[in-house]
Parts: sequence; structure tokens; C-alpha cells
Amino acid sequence: MNKILIVEDEVPISNLIKENLSDAGYLCFCAFDGLQAADMVECERYDLVLLDIMLPEIDGYELLEYIKPLGIPVIFLTAKGDVLDKVKGLKSGAEDYITKPFEIVELLARVETVLRRYGKTQRYVTLYDITVDTLSRTVKKGEDPVALTAKEYDLLLLFAQNRNIALYRDFLYERVWGETYLGDSRTVDLHVQRMRRKLGLEHKIVPVYKVGYRLEA
Repeated sequence: MNKILIVEDEVPISNLIKENLSDAGYLCFCAFDGLQAADMVECERYDLVLLDIMLPEIDGYELLEYIKPLGIPVIFLTAKGDVLDKVKGLKSGAEDYITKPFEIVELLARVETVLRRYGKTQRYVTLYDITVDTLSRTVKKGEDPVALTAKEYDLLLLFAQNRNIALYRDFLYERVWGETYLGDSRTVDLHVQRMRRKLGLEHKIVPVYKVGYRLEA
């Protein structure tokens, strides 16, 4: 299970991020100022740090300089949305830069991308009695293997990593098929329906009217 440190001084935002990342299967820890975060990365190994810039005690740029020698990837998550701020953040060594307000699905996608880049994606993802082996791209329900197509597998992994979040059809299509969504929902719906039926998830992956689907977990 990947360990993520959330460095954010606004408690409601920190709690929101932690809740959603925890639902996606990550082990999350929180720091509320720069000094606390520095102490935590010194004592514990994390796979990723989500870092605000405007922090009490030590700001995000200073903390990044402390973190870089440890080899831990950092994503800036900040209200400083000016282009020059983004350039400064990326040139300082951050792997990515996300501005507030943000969509949870975007944050989860970027976290996944950075962890994959560093070879730190978790091998096993569990959902009810279903186990996904992300290395071999195989799926078991209990002890029984389930044969999914490549697209069905990618859809299942997306839902497992975005639990309790309504996923738009265009998001699903663009992430799984890698093409711009042109409004034809039949392709997405067909693959979701087949995947749900194979895994017995008909009552867990539910339609969201005029949006797409949500995994209730």
C-alpha cells in the first residue's frame, strides 16, 4: 500500500484529500505545517508528498529542497495558480503542480501517474472479494480467475481507484480508449455492463443520471 504524506494547513482540505485517497487504497498521513512535515519525512519513508506552498513555519519551496535529496516525488497542491508560480514550482523539482480548487478525479489521476513514473504503483488492489494484480493485469473473484478484456480491466481499475466518485463517461472514455469523447455513450456503457456482469458488481457500479457511473464502496 502506497504511503502518501499530505502537507496542507487547511484542515477541511486536508481531510477531503485524505478521505478520497484512502478510499482509493492509499495509506495517508497529514502534516499541517512545514516543520511538522520535515520531521515526518525524516522519521518515515513515504512514496509521495502532496505539498502546499503557503505553509506556516517553512513554506513549500523550502520544504521541497529538504525533501529532494530523499528521492520522494512531490506534487505541489496550491492556490498559487499564476503561470510563473507553476514554472517556478516545476523548475524547483516538483513532479506536478495542481491548483486549487481541483477535481478529486484529476488529483487521483495525477497521483497515479507520478507513482507509476517512479515505479511505486501498488501491485494488488482489492475490492470486495475481487483482487486485481496490476503487475500481471489479472483479476480474481475469490480464488477464481476472471477473464476481462483489456478495456474491461482498465475500467475496473479506474473504478477501484475512484471509489464513491461519479465518473463521467467522457472521463472514462478518454482514460481507457485514449481518444477524445464524441458523445457516443454506447461503447462505454457496453463495456461497463459486461465488466459488472462478469464480476457480480451490477449493484455496486451504479449509473449516475446524465453523468456516467459510480462505484459504491
